[in-house]
Amino acid sequence: MDSRAFVVTPRMSDWNAPIIAEFRREGGKVGGQFEGAPVLLLHHVGRTSGARYVAPMMYLAGTDVGTDADTVFVFASKGGAPTNPEWYVNAVKAGAAEIEIGTDTVPVQVTEVVGAERDRIYAEQARRYPGFAQYAVKAAGHRTIPVLALHRAH
Repeated sequence: MDSRAFVVTPRMSDWNAPIIAEFRREGGKVGGQFEGAPVLLLHHVGRTSGARYVAPMMYLAGTDVGTDADTVFVFASKGGAPTNPEWYVNAVKAGAAEIEIGTDTVPVQVTEVVGAERDRIYAEQARRYPGFAQYAVKAAGHRTIPVLALHRAH
């Protein structure tokens, strides 16, 4: 994928556009409510539209949960909404994506983490960032917040 082909489209929330711009301007760092948090940009393609999108999101490094340095984990929290975010559905269907992490842009393979491993990784994210625990409470009864592993493609 050519990362220059991914742009913020009118369909994306106006809330994301300044975060994406700041991320790129500041070499992968953002301020505000994400100050000091690890953030990446996930490039994904709409499964039916074929449109290209960019979604900023927090991540957890694989080394933080005892896995390899070539893997990061992202969380389809959508603030605890009762439905999954579109980026999650698109990435799972495609099985591949591209991420901007720091100043690097890399292709990744996408796999869903399930069961006890999903619970362990989500619990670590919630421990580090308590908002994620609140998202899980809000989503309870509707869905379990998915965790995706993004493995650097070699």
